[in-house]
Amino acid sequence: MRVSYKAFAMIATLGGGVLLSAGCASTAKSEHHGAITTEKLEPYECGTIARLNTYQGVFLASRPAASDLEQAKKGGVKTVVNMMHADEQAGFDEGAFVRGLGLAYENPAWNGDAELTDAMIERNLDLLRNAERPMLVHCSSANRVGAIWYAYRALDGGLSDADALAEAKVVGLKSPNYEQIVRDYIARHK
Repeated sequence: MRVSYKAFAMIATLGGGVLLSAGCASTAKSEHHGAITTEKLEPYECGTIARLNTYQGVFLASRPAASDLEQAKKGGVKTVVNMMHADEQAGFDEGAFVRGLGLAYENPAWNGDAELTDAMIERNLDLLRNAERPMLVHCSSANRVGAIWYAYRALDGGLSDADALAEAKVVGLKSPNYEQIVRDYIARHK
């Protein structure tokens, strides 16, 4: 179920939630809506981002276009975390672009089983724990984002392994190898 503008407004009004104006138009309608600080993972639509979910000031995404990053800035995003290597970005210097928008930028890049080390998981977890929110966390397809989200929700979110994994798959985790690497990490750090 996608969250609509009316649902956001009602929750923000009735529940006292924080409403962030993201300047994003729904693909179904030409209305503007924002993302609230949700208490559960919610799907979200913004610009050209193919896969996007939000939870407590964290936007979990597949690859954004430059225009999506501009919308994120207008919507109040303070930090962009990009898990992609520079050679995956087709000549686009996302770091320079994001810093040019006045946002904090982190690039804990990894791709593949060999790069999903304990140190890389810990670096990404540290960013989820400590970077200024709202934040946009992305990779190319949200597969890597989902892997890190699995660890974050199991270790910091208090979710069971099954519930954390289910959320991670909604976010975009597809790789069985990433799933196993993170499951092993969680078991060693609980």
